[in-house]
Amino acid sequence: MFAAPNLNLSKTVTYSPAHTLVPTYECFNRCSYCNFRIDPGQSPWLSLTEAEATLRSLQQSTSSLNSIPVIEILVLSGEVHPQSTRRAAWIQQLYDHCGQALALGFLPHTNAGPLSFSEMQLLKTVNVSMGLMLEQLTPDLLKTVHRHAPSKQPDLRLQQLAQAGELQIPFTTGLLLGIGETDRDRWETLEAIAHIHRQHHHIQEVILQPYSPGQQEALSGSAFSSKELVSLVAIARQILPADVAIQVPPNLIQHSTDLIACLAAGARDLGGISPRDEVNPNYSHRLGGKLDSILGANGWQLVPRLPIYPQYDQWLAEPLKPLVQQWRSRINLTQPLTHPLHRS
Repeated sequence: MFAAPNLNLSKTVTYSPAHTLVPTYECFNRCSYCNFRIDPGQSPWLSLTEAEATLRSLQQSTSSLNSIPVIEILVLSGEVHPQSTRRAAWIQQLYDHCGQALALGFLPHTNAGPLSFSEMQLLKTVNVSMGLMLEQLTPDLLKTVHRHAPSKQPDLRLQQLAQAGELQIPFTTGLLLGIGETDRDRWETLEAIAHIHRQHHHIQEVILQPYSPGQQEALSGSAFSSKELVSLVAIARQILPADVAIQVPPNLIQHSTDLIACLAAGARDLGGISPRDEVNPNYSHRLGGKLDSILGANGWQLVPRLPIYPQYDQWLAEPLKPLVQQWRSRINLTQPLTHPLHRS
């Protein structure tokens, strides 16, 4: 068992010790900024045998940050078209990979694009939480970066957030910043998230993800300014309910001073941290204690968390509850992390 951290909650930032499992990189969307996707038929699906080998190797290792064991398995997949004859097989594959992770002692969190109500209902039984980025709700992006991305229709993605609330699935969503949206677009997307959360009280975190150019994309734009990110964190903290954590990805923030400024502005979570960021493969995380040192030097304490916050444990499918409680006992995080905030 790990020693319980001496938490000063006002100076605490959390992260999830994670590993990303990719069932397939194929995706029927073609977002012009994407560095993840491969054309359908060009990415072999991850076999259960291959996945088991990876998961078993993780049982014998720790995450690359603070020697904490890997807890979360992020099942991150490209999207198979809803009308495809392979859709059912793909959903079954997601289900099976999550089941594998659970059987080997990990906690799955799935992000696989918009899903139907019944698909989400099925996957809830093998996930402790799930997620979907709203990115931006303005329909103007359907004429530009989302021109060839049918599942990026704003109403479709909002529907997914609402369905997650109806199903009592602890959920993560977020904004992608710097893809052609306006300040008003960002504000309205944050307000939409706040509105849905007030209805269902199910959104754990909102990610503020700065667009970061990569090698595979077609957009070739400029990176979203870290200074502007700091300002948006402060705005988001005013818009979002206090029990929704704001998450910033530390590998996409170039300067440590800007990361610290984001925390001072109200960000309290750094997301899943693993050696490879599958969505932004050109941007590695600061590992080997570097991130912990940067935060510690500025008075912040980095604390591991599970992919489900304690206040949502009651929503879990019954077979998942014992494993979650075992992990809580193991890392000694027994107090609910509701990320109390100062709104000054």
